[in-house]
Formats: sequence, structure tokens, C-alpha cells
Amino acid sequence: MKKLLLSILWLLSAILCRAQNSAPLSLEICHAKAKQNYPLTRQRELISRSTDYNIANLQKGYLPQFTLNAQATYQSDVTQIPVQLPGITPLSKDQYKVYGELNQVIYDGGAIKQQKSYQRANDAVQQQQLDAELYKLKDRINHLFFGILLLDQQLKQNDLFADDILLGLKKMQAAIDNGAALKSTGDVLRAELLRTGQHTIELRAARKAYADMLSYFIAEPVGENRKLITPAPVVPVMENNRPELSAYIEQKKALDVQLKLLNNKKIPKLGLFLQGGYGRPTLNMLSNQFDTYYTGGIKLSWSPSVLYTEKNDRALIGISRSNIDLQRDLFIFNTNLTIKQQEADRQKFSGLLATDAEIIALRDKVKTASLAQLENGVINSSDYLGEVNAADQAYQNRIVHEIQNLLAQYNEQTTTGNL
Repeated sequence: MKKLLLSILWLLSAILCRAQNSAPLSLEICHAKAKQNYPLTRQRELISRSTDYNIANLQKGYLPQFTLNAQATYQSDVTQIPVQLPGITPLSKDQYKVYGELNQVIYDGGAIKQQKSYQRANDAVQQQQLDAELYKLKDRINHLFFGILLLDQQLKQNDLFADDILLGLKKMQAAIDNGAALKSTGDVLRAELLRTGQHTIELRAARKAYADMLSYFIAEPVGENRKLITPAPVVPVMENNRPELSAYIEQKKALDVQLKLLNNKKIPKLGLFLQGGYGRPTLNMLSNQFDTYYTGGIKLSWSPSVLYTEKNDRALIGISRSNIDLQRDLFIFNTNLTIKQQEADRQKFSGLLATDAEIIALRDKVKTASLAQLENGVINSSDYLGEVNAADQAYQNRIVHEIQNLLAQYNEQTTTGNL
């Protein structure tokens, strides 16, 4: 019974997987799956874990800090009492001590808090930079997806072209059988039919190459029969919402935290300390015996050395801020330049599409007339092929213009960060 149940579950899983892998693919699904399966995506978790560890380590700065030290010295002279007193021996020039020191922060001026803020700001910068890198995947997926759509349409048109040749060949075969036309006229059409078959092989090979690359990105098979849903036309949004711009904002926020850390270094630190050890001499400088000792109290520390470099440190942060602004302006400049080119392409393809329908209608009329002329012997098979080729080229042009127009729209959406 258990084996039967496992077999049923396996069969259902296989059916579900097969159904999933044969479902139509949309551009949005491809974008999502490519992002999910791209190796760089795993870096997000690594960034978060690294930040968590750093913050946890900083939090431990509030815990008592213990250090253990050992020291052995020899000095040229020691403190001596000029009067010889009973029970008091002169100090030895060789001295030893082993001691531990415990320090507890009471007030650090917010240093640990600001350091944790900086870690979080740095995490936000890295996460946003990762988003910017992953966003670039959309452009690559766009070209693969629309490339497959174009090849699918070209394959359909190539089949229609072959049908036109077969129709002409059928008309010519009747004339050849009746002795009204030479056999060679039919051979011209048969040769063109074979060439069309070769073109089909080329198109299918190109589609397979594109499909294999898309499949590698989304980790799903994109076979010959896998349907891709043609995206609806869009009106590009011109507002720039690229993730790179958010990354620049996060970088400047991190610099703001650095300024706070710089200010924090000037604040005195207050803490408790306890030191205990064993050695010779101890706190009793009149005793030359090994003994234990301890001392404890409250400690205030402040170093004026931070003031030496504060001006330069602030200047360096200002330079970093200016560099971020420069990189942002350069990115916006290059993005706007790309958008202008893509907008020109979109307008061009839109204009071409406006006349494609009229050209196709005229070419179809000429092709239909030439078929009747071929049947009546007015023109030969080469003349007929010329008209069929011209009509086919008109259809091919419309197919290319439609896909390129869509691609230009979605490329513009991708460039502006609105896809």
C-alpha cells in the first residue's frame, strides 16, 4: 500500500511538473524566474548575514572586556630608603607581574550605536547595489524573449511562403502534364521550395539557441512547442526610477553616519575598571615578596589626537560625497542618451508599421494576379516567384517591425527603471 501511494504521488508530481514546464511563458514570469535563479541573488543573504554578525559583535562592546597580561622586567635602579629599617629588604631590580584587567563601558558617547548604524547603512548600500546588478538581467531577458517571438513569427511566415510556392507548383504541374509548359518551369519552383526548407532549418536552429539561453536563465525548459505570450504594447514612462539612483542615495546616507562617527570620537569615554594580579613588587612598594593585589575604580578617557586629523577627515568625506554626485550625474547622462536613441527607434518602427499594412495589401493583389497569369501562361515560374518573394518580404518586414517596436518600448521601460 505504501509503495502504491508513493507511486501515485510520484506520478502526480511528474504530471504537475510537466504541466508547469509546458505552460505559456510571459515576459514578467521570465524576469522573475531569471532573478530567482541567477547566482548573484544568493549574495543578498550573505550581505544580511554579514551585517547581522557585525552588529552582534558591536553589541558585545557593552559587555565587560577582559585582558590578561604578563610582564618581566629588569631595571637599572629601584626605589631605596636611605635608612636601614628592620624587616624591610631592598627591592630587587628584576620585577615580575601577571595581571588581569576588567573594563566596563558606562558611557561611550554613542560610539557603538553609531557604529551599528553605519553597518546598517553599509548593508543598505550593498543591497541596493545588488538590486542594480540584478536589474540588468531584464535587458538580457528582453532580447532573448523578443528574439524567440520574432523567430516564431518568421517560421509561421516561412510556412505560408512555402504554401504559396506549392500552390504555384500545383498550377504549373497541371500545365506541364498537359504539355502547355516545360518541366523546367516546375523545377524552378521545386528548388525554391527546397531553399525555403533550408531557411526553416536555420530559423529553428536560431530559435533553439535563443530558447536554450532563456531556459538556462529561468531554469525551465523552453522547448520548440513552449508558447511565449506576446506582451501588450506599453507607453513608456519617462520618469527615471532605476535602482542605481537609490544606491547613490544610500551611499550618501552612509557618509552622513561617518560624519556622526567622526563627531563621536571627540566625546570623552567613561567606564569602570578592575585590575588584579600576582607579582613582585605589588602595591606595597616596601615589600619585595611575591603577592597578590587588586585595584579598581572609575576611568575617564579622552584623546585630543582626533583633532589633528578631523579637518582632513571631513574633507575626505566631502570629496566622497562629491564623487557620488558625479557618478550619479554621469549615470543619468548616459541613461538619458540611451533613452533618446531608444525613443528614436520606437518612433521609427511605429512609422514603418503605419505603411506595412498598405504595402502588404498591394503585394497580395499583385501575387494573386500573378498566380492567375502563371496558370494562363502569361508569365513564367521565375516571374511568379519574384512576386511571391516580394509579398513574403512585405510580411517579414511587418513581423520584424512589430517585434522591434515592442522591444523598443520594453527596452525604454527597462532603461528608465519602470519595468
